[in-house]
Amino acid sequence: MEAYWLSSLGVLALCLLSVALAIYSGSSKGFAGKLSGPVIPADDDNSLYRIDRVHMNSVEALAPFVVPVLLAMMVGVEPVTLALLVWVHLALRLVHMIVYLRGGNAAKGGSVRTILYVSGALVTLVLVLVTGWAALR
Repeated sequence: MEAYWLSSLGVLALCLLSVALAIYSGSSKGFAGKLSGPVIPADDDNSLYRIDRVHMNSVEALAPFVVPVLLAMMVGVEPVTLALLVWVHLALRLVHMIVYLRGGNAAKGGSVRTILYVSGALVTLVLVLVTGWAALR
């Protein structure tokens, strides 16, 4: 497992990002006097909504990515390949977060934000395929 130290750090960074966004979302709602749960109005112009959604997007993307990373380590995916996929995914998640939190046209559905989210999903797909291939060898 020592060979996967860089991938492990990337996964920990993804987890830390999700936890930080949970704290940011919860505290933002608290300071605004809102209850936990969905933010109304569900509108990309509402900063509380964007904060809540960027947190939920990070949670939604975490498990489908982390599980294949762990499996990739078990089946012996090349450490450099795995690290590259992990850090590209992390970079996409960070840029997605920044774009979404800033708001504006880039944060609206069907624009830059969506491209970033789908790109992260494609990296996850590549990870699954690489892991499957390694498992079959």
